[in-house]
Amino acid sequence: MGAYEEEKQKQLDSRYMRMARVWSENSYCIRRRVGALIVKDKMIISDGYNGTPQGFENICEDESGVTKPYVLHAEANAITKVAKSSNSSSGSTLYVTASPCIECAKLIVQADIKRVVYSDEYRTSDGIELLQRAGVVVAKM
Repeated sequence: MGAYEEEKQKQLDSRYMRMARVWSENSYCIRRRVGALIVKDKMIISDGYNGTPQGFENICEDESGVTKPYVLHAEANAITKVAKSSNSSSGSTLYVTASPCIECAKLIVQADIKRVVYSDEYRTSDGIELLQRAGVVVAKM
């Protein structure tokens, strides 16, 4: 990739990350709001934010402020949403406002997402390590 293409990719990455941040505002979670976009061929093919499954109350934390165990991460929501569509995530880029956890990293690998761009660090780095081991290109903005 030449200097022009690299600069153009940086601009696109910045724009999609801003959009993922805006999308995170849809989350009802109090502790952390996370947004994700899956982009393929410069088209957004899926989106997601962290929250409870369909049909559940929109309350992510219990009375003591701990995240409920059934809350879905933004990446999982975006991947399952694209799975229900006629789109394929194969070869796509995932933009997410927090680095993926190990469980989401496994889904990313299985969904054949080739690149992950994130902004904030998750509390553990095992998801990033798994992605790198699987050959997924990972970039922090």
